[in-house]
Amino acid sequence: MPTYRIIVDLSDRKLYLLDGNSVIRQFPVGIGRMLTRTPSGEFTVVNKQANPGGPFGAFWLGLSKPHYGIHGTNDSASIGREVSHGCIRMYNQDVLALAALVPLRTRVTIRK
Repeated sequence: MPTYRIIVDLSDRKLYLLDGNSVIRQFPVGIGRMLTRTPSGEFTVVNKQANPGGPFGAFWLGLSKPHYGIHGTNDSASIGREVSHGCIRMYNQDVLALAALVPLRTRVTIRK
């Protein structure tokens, strides 16, 4: 049984999905802008919701830091840029692939 964890590297704007210590997938992400930076630290996935509405695209993975999450986007041009209010944005097809793999309580490390 896989032991998934997520590492978000803010400096290279990538999300890495690991099984144990091996990177099995990587995805480009959009991150928080200067005034609303994405927080760094250790979190967990606390909820999952398909089609959350609004600007959150196809899926929402809520983090243990309230009001922050990993989600899809209606603006694919924002991926790879500093544009959000602190959340981690992914292409819709990428967030759907990630959500299908990771269970609740998956560890998420966000590093600078």
